[in-house]
Amino acid sequence: MKILVTGGAGFIGSHVVDLYLSEGHEVVIVDNLSTGRRINLNPAAKFYECDIRDKKLRQIFENEQPEIVNHHAAQADVRRSVAEPLYDADVNLLGSLHLIELARHYAAQKFIYSSSGGAVYGEPQYLPCDEDHPINPFCPYGATKHFVEHYLYMYEKIFNLPYIILRYPNVYGPRQDPNGEAGVIAIFIGKCLKGEPPTINGDGEQLRDYVYVSDCARANLLALDTDLPCGIYNLGSGRGTSVNQLFEILQELTGRVVEALSAPAKLGETRHIYLDAARAHRTLAWQPVVLLEQGLAETVSFIRKSESTLE
Repeated sequence: MKILVTGGAGFIGSHVVDLYLSEGHEVVIVDNLSTGRRINLNPAAKFYECDIRDKKLRQIFENEQPEIVNHHAAQADVRRSVAEPLYDADVNLLGSLHLIELARHYAAQKFIYSSSGGAVYGEPQYLPCDEDHPINPFCPYGATKHFVEHYLYMYEKIFNLPYIILRYPNVYGPRQDPNGEAGVIAIFIGKCLKGEPPTINGDGEQLRDYVYVSDCARANLLALDTDLPCGIYNLGSGRGTSVNQLFEILQELTGRVVEALSAPAKLGETRHIYLDAARAHRTLAWQPVVLLEQGLAETVSFIRKSESTLE
């Protein structure tokens, strides 16, 4: 199949591209490189440097006629969404709607959307959160990611555009930027390897559900199955790990003991969240296979090698 992947130069999207190509699919990447990196681009894929809000996206659809649209491009920084909610809505809501409209117009067979299981639910009423948990996001990022889910539901009912929504947990692994503003694991590893103190916001007892990037990419491969019912699927491990626990493990894996700095908790961030992925297990035959300690060790190794090549 020909698959158009937005955000295919980014952290998660590039792993999805690699897996699709390894399975024999033809892949077209659309990425504006605002956070994606050229080094992540698979040379076997066709690449267009383009923002999903740009009018020239229509010409890309005209040229390529993708059978599947896999949508990973996003403004993905919770803190930026709080500081710049209009920008967040412009990219995540209007940009996504632009893409959905083009997928409908050019008769795509399926739309696969990466949503956020970590941000759409807000502070949970029960744990782990399943897909039926009430939606009460704490931040604009969670709100805009969820609004797009409603549009996909409507477009399937009105225009018969099939869709799969994957609600991601905290995804980590190789290619995550240790110098970025999002992704606590990569940031902590980068700081530890340099012998610098990372910053822990709040008391560090916040719980998150961490899943390795290859496991999330595999869900995107399983989502291609044409017999799957349209719907929303949580991806997650079903258990929470605290920021303090992560910091202890990463100090051991990096071999660096550093003292963390303390800072106030950030606005818009949920206290405790982890996800029930039973529906994905039943319907997609998906479950995470990479254990946290194994994934963290592989991520440390990747970042260590990446940092050494820059020296």
